[in-house]
Amino acid sequence: MCKTTETQISDVEERLRQAMLASDVDVLDELLAPEVIITSHLGELLSKRDDLAAHASGAFQISELQPSEQRIQLYDKVAIVSVRMQILGSYNGNPANGDFRFTRVWAVSESGTWHIVAAHIGIVA
Repeated sequence: MCKTTETQISDVEERLRQAMLASDVDVLDELLAPEVIITSHLGELLSKRDDLAAHASGAFQISELQPSEQRIQLYDKVAIVSVRMQILGSYNGNPANGDFRFTRVWAVSESGTWHIVAAHIGIVA
């Protein structure tokens, strides 16, 4: 049975969440497109290399990542996901806790694999 596109996106979103919790750099490397553009909650532009390095070095550690309010919009070979996340963790030893909203753009390759091509993180006030 073939999964619907929305189910595929839900599945890769959960795979991403688990990889972020475990700082699983191999899975993150697989899910992030080589030229992904990430805008942090501070407005900084980050590359795939930056994101992977923060996880690999242990600088970014997440102990809890609770999703809510997930919305998925599908457009041909692109999916846009907006999801609210409660995060408990640390960055460089400092608390990095809060209520955030992630917007991710997923694009499907010719082989049918989904990759994040853009992401934005905002603080929920």
